[in-house]
Amino acid sequence: MEFIKVAGMAILGGWIIGVVFAWLKLPAPVPPLLGLIGAGAVLFGGYCYELAFKLIFKH
Repeated sequence: MEFIKVAGMAILGGWIIGVVFAWLKLPAPVPPLLGLIGAGAVLFGGYCYELAFKLIFKH
């Protein structure tokens, strides 16, 4: 449940920043699509490692 709360706050924060940047007519401060996909893959890999570690060592 904590992950959902933190993820929701991150999404809301990103949305607010997006609105402010659009209001100020500034370019969005995000990398290209491939950069976002790469960042998502890094996060996914980290979660997989943690899950595998917990399953192998039963922590």
